[in-house]
Amino acid sequence: MTLLEFFKKDRFAAIAGAELLEISEGHARARMLVTAEHLNGGGICQGGAIFTLADLAFAAAVNSHGVLTFSTSSNITYFKSVASGYVYAEATEIVNHPRMPYAEVRVTDEAGNLVAIFTSSGYRKQKNTAISEL
Repeated sequence: MTLLEFFKKDRFAAIAGAELLEISEGHARARMLVTAEHLNGGGICQGGAIFTLADLAFAAAVNSHGVLTFSTSSNITYFKSVASGYVYAEATEIVNHPRMPYAEVRVTDEAGNLVAIFTSSGYRKQKNTAISEL
């Protein structure tokens, strides 16, 4: 099973409309089309939807080494609101520690404007033998 296939089992991200575009070692890109279902009472994309997109990209980047990794702590800062169109999340693993990786995810809109920055640390649990390749 590839990592892209593995993350198709992330039902919450799928329901939110988040999809992975690419995964390479320590890196991942994802996107989500902002629809009416994502909007909050103020008519902009709900922060939790953007967080979900960023978290999916983080998970793909830190799991790219074939070791099952879960988030231990995450932080997000929002800079710009989005009400429609695609948002993209690009995750880069900053620290590839054997047990506690750390990554940054930059979320942008279709024009490349910075929407949010998400940072997260993780904990690597065990070898994930179900994932055979990126």
